[in-house]
Amino acid sequence: MSRPKISFEFFPPKTLDASFRLWETARGLAPLAPDFVSVTYGAGGTTRKLTHEAVTTIHRHYGILVAAHLTCVEATRAETMEIVQAYAEAGIREIVALRGDAPKGQDRFTPHPDGFTNTVELIEAIAARGDMTIRVGAYPEPHPDSSGTDADVFWLKRKIEAGATSAITQFFFDADTFFRFRDKCAAAGIDAPIIPGILPIQGWAGAKRFAATCGTSVPGWAEEAFTKAAAEGPAAERALSERVCADLCRALLDGGVDRLHFYTLNRPDLTLAVCGALGVEPLNLGAVA
Repeated sequence: MSRPKISFEFFPPKTLDASFRLWETARGLAPLAPDFVSVTYGAGGTTRKLTHEAVTTIHRHYGILVAAHLTCVEATRAETMEIVQAYAEAGIREIVALRGDAPKGQDRFTPHPDGFTNTVELIEAIAARGDMTIRVGAYPEPHPDSSGTDADVFWLKRKIEAGATSAITQFFFDADTFFRFRDKCAAAGIDAPIIPGILPIQGWAGAKRFAATCGTSVPGWAEEAFTKAAAEGPAAERALSERVCADLCRALLDGGVDRLHFYTLNRPDLTLAVCGALGVEPLNLGAVA
């Protein structure tokens, strides 16, 4: 099994302690030579400034290619493109273009009157600049606002045709979930890389909440296994999390996947352990500032 390409997702810190945790996470994972890392954007654009600061800091100090998340939520077209320009001026050339979640207190996404109405419009505007690599989201299980997987495949194809060059999936528990989605995408004529999103489970209750918000189904075996491990204590939970995540990654790699995107939650240890179990070891320790 050849070494897969790996990438990591971080979120922008809102406190001083959280800032230290992010920088330690970036420093700890940088020696694994990720293909890129991404930094998320809060619901309703609530972390717009924090995201920009985190992206530019990681870009300057950690020797890593950084992709900045960008959404359509609560901003005019002009304001959104000003953010893209600011990234370009800071040397950032990768964007993860997303529609974005509804702001707190709203049930569904509602476009700004002068904003982009969907991700396709956002991608087209960024692509027209000609200086950005654009990644997008993909949903191996139906997005909460979607009518089903066929609709998600349709929209992914439109996003690729608009100028995106790869997609990162929402997390899932079973490799077959990804393979079924990949096959549907291939049948629809989508040939851009689809990178599986991997969630190392830091805590079972939190993972279930995350799954509920993004439409990820929770299999019975996982509920049973993590409930049992929780009763045995933190060490058992940690061992189960590492094993489940590593097994999922191995199944994906055995099925032809050559890249993995880890949702780190700004905690490097479990991701490092899983990567080690896959044989992904540090390559460039000297590159870390």
